[in-house]
Amino acid sequence: MPAAPDCRLYLITPPAIDDLAAFGRALGEALEAGDVGALQLRLKDVPDEILGAAAHMLKPMCAARSIPLIVNDRPDLAVRFGCDGVHVGQEDATCAEARRVVGADLIVGVTCHDSRHLAMEAAEAGADYVAFGAFFPTRTKDAKTRADLELLQIWQETMLTPCVAIGGITVENCRPLVTAGADFLAVSAGVWSHPAGPAAAVAAFNAEIAAGLTARPATGR
Repeated sequence: MPAAPDCRLYLITPPAIDDLAAFGRALGEALEAGDVGALQLRLKDVPDEILGAAAHMLKPMCAARSIPLIVNDRPDLAVRFGCDGVHVGQEDATCAEARRVVGADLIVGVTCHDSRHLAMEAAEAGADYVAFGAFFPTRTKDAKTRADLELLQIWQETMLTPCVAIGGITVENCRPLVTAGADFLAVSAGVWSHPAGPAAAVAAFNAEIAAGLTARPATGR
């Protein structure tokens, strides 16, 4: 992941996109509303050509803003569609397998649930970031584990690989995650279902991130 501020928003697409053009307009407004550190294309159980059409639209939008476009689950499609990286879960390809497919230059992120052990294994295997969660109940996916703030604190104090907090994160509950040490906040419904709209959500998340960083203890990382 690109070096940047101490915590950034990691935006995940909605689980379904019915109107690609309308989504593109909403996304463009959201990306103009505040800092976004990465965008993950996460569409489950759709044909490859649907993912390809979405990637084709998203790539120039992300490139114009230097935002990495990361494909969920599929290292092969990340390469095929010319994206910037892949995110794999524990039931998907291993970190080593994903790295073999995408090569040395693309981003590989790994879901590590609530396990520091899994995260350390991923970091040692060359993951560019590890993702912990779920921190809160989520409607986007059926979370198998519940992570706590101490996991972020210990990781921030002891490891160099960036960590992503994920799972039910909203504008209202995100600040403690920032203070605890999350390098990125992965958010889907918290942006796309925000009552004031995605652009307002991105702006509000950035304000909360800034506030949370003021209370973060220095770690020397």
